[in-house]
Amino acid sequence: MSDSGVGGGGIGNGMGGGGHTPTAPFGTMEAPTVPNTPTATAGAGEPGTAGSPALGSPALGSPALGAGQVRLRLFGRTDVGRIREHNEDNFLVADLTQQVRGLTENIRNHVVGNHGTLMAVCDGMGGAAAGEVASKLAVDIIYEQMQAGGPPRHRDELARRLVRAVEVAGMRIFAEAKLDRNRRGMGTTATAAALVDDYVFLAQVGDSRGYVLRGDQLNLVTRDQSLVNQLIEAGQLTEEEAENFEHSNIILQALGTADSVQVDLTYFKAREGDTLLLCSDGLSGMVRTEELRQVLLAHPEPIEVCRVLTDKANEAGGHDNITVIVAKFEAAKLEPTDPPAKYTKYVFQTEDNTNYPVAQMPEVSAPVQPDPQQTQRAIPSGKLSSTQVGMNANDLMREMAKVEERRASQTPGAPAPGAASATAPAAAGAKPERVSTRAELESAGVPTGLPMWIWIVTVIALGLVGVGIYALVGSKGGP
Repeated sequence: MSDSGVGGGGIGNGMGGGGHTPTAPFGTMEAPTVPNTPTATAGAGEPGTAGSPALGSPALGSPALGAGQVRLRLFGRTDVGRIREHNEDNFLVADLTQQVRGLTENIRNHVVGNHGTLMAVCDGMGGAAAGEVASKLAVDIIYEQMQAGGPPRHRDELARRLVRAVEVAGMRIFAEAKLDRNRRGMGTTATAAALVDDYVFLAQVGDSRGYVLRGDQLNLVTRDQSLVNQLIEAGQLTEEEAENFEHSNIILQALGTADSVQVDLTYFKAREGDTLLLCSDGLSGMVRTEELRQVLLAHPEPIEVCRVLTDKANEAGGHDNITVIVAKFEAAKLEPTDPPAKYTKYVFQTEDNTNYPVAQMPEVSAPVQPDPQQTQRAIPSGKLSSTQVGMNANDLMREMAKVEERRASQTPGAPAPGAASATAPAAAGAKPERVSTRAELESAGVPTGLPMWIWIVTVIALGLVGVGIYALVGSKGGP
């Protein structure tokens, strides 16, 4: 997967606001004025809703474009790449008001209605065709869950529906995997965006990405939930070292590999001319951010942007499946004082009293802990490292020692790598970093126990010592 990612200090739970970066209450922000009477929506003819929720969150309706609504021009594309044998990515583009999904003309260019618009990229893993199954289940279940119920009454309800849809997808994939032994350990990333006015919510699990181009600046509005990015943010790796990091294929969580996930919920306020880019790491891992920015600036049509970006990823090697969604916004006028879009946690303004309609889950046996060794993409051996969820911390410690040795060898006057490991003073500076990394891994649920072979060797050694002592004592006690 991609080589950068998770929010500082770990993954936040999108459902409560605890540990989130504080944001101003939406009631104090600029918001569209919505009349308290139902209004017709473009495309569906369904009535809007009126009234305001607690804490001043504005109600949502469907006023004419220019009074708070958004028009979208969008397109999506997926490609198998040049290395993989089949495509395990899936994506979703849906107009929830019209209750349609796909890339027909009425979706590619539409006004966001009072039920909202939904987009998602899912990057599957798990061996054989299981990754493809997981990502397909994810987009189908997220769409199914977001369609259930009437139009959202306010932004909090839309955001909660999105988080809940991703959580339900994870539970359902996990349950399906337990029903079929060949699919045990299958999983998928999910980065989904939903909007009903000019506030765009993003729910993320894994390392598929969301970018926003505003003016000539392209910024990430998501953070990869990957091990390599956690190490970067902890100061254990530099951006340059991360490019060649041996364990860049490790992500911290995925839908379907456990019975629950922590969804990272963020948002940004769309402006006239903004472009949202959602993609799998088959694009972000092969094409640098500056190249993405140049392509988005050079091509005004989403369909052309998708084609050019896919071609660039393939030209760079096409090591993974490539999936991209591009959406261009026509909304409230962009004011000169507006800052660039950035990664911002969403804090709920209301209590959650909604009874979410959830499809019946299949009956399954008692939960089985997923095997991290099975949670990977099936690829031809020797071509590319496979994506895994979690890893043994001892492997990470060895890799970090290699990184520190390389740093020492590149520093003038520094001792040789062998000398650094042989003398206590030279190793003293590196040891606290490795201990800190182990603690971070344990907090993220990464197993840190000793490998099995160490225990086996220890038991054998103790047995041999016991036999030797017995033979020695027996020989001394003889005639």
